[in-house]
Amino acid sequence: MKPGRGFTLVEVMVALAVVAIALPALLLALSQQVDATAYLRDKSLARMVAANKLVELRILSRASQGLPSGERSGVTTMAGREWYWWLNSKPTVSDNLLQFEIDVAATEAPEEAPLFTLLAYLSSDFQGASGDDSASP
Repeated sequence: MKPGRGFTLVEVMVALAVVAIALPALLLALSQQVDATAYLRDKSLARMVAANKLVELRILSRASQGLPSGERSGVTTMAGREWYWWLNSKPTVSDNLLQFEIDVAATEAPEEAPLFTLLAYLSSDFQGASGDDSASP
């Protein structure tokens, strides 16, 4: 056999070693990317759940002419999954302003860090709100 017509055993072994090192690193990077994508999907859905709870709070407070106080929690279904939320209201330095914190998580465990936390401030002054239909022109 003439020299230079094929690969030697050493060259084949080096090529296999390079592939054996590169392939697991590539698979690890790919799995991390998939995990990051799933986390961002869950975080986006948790944000939507919190935004929906805030809109629901605004509608109910407008209908009842009062803001709820204290803590509430519940479960909401979105995108075929159950999401656990906790609503906590706190007074602020202003008399007619309340701070609402809405935490959303994918599991029921409250000690787990929530996926998303939404802070909102709502006024309890419903007399000066626009859209009052009781006044006649």
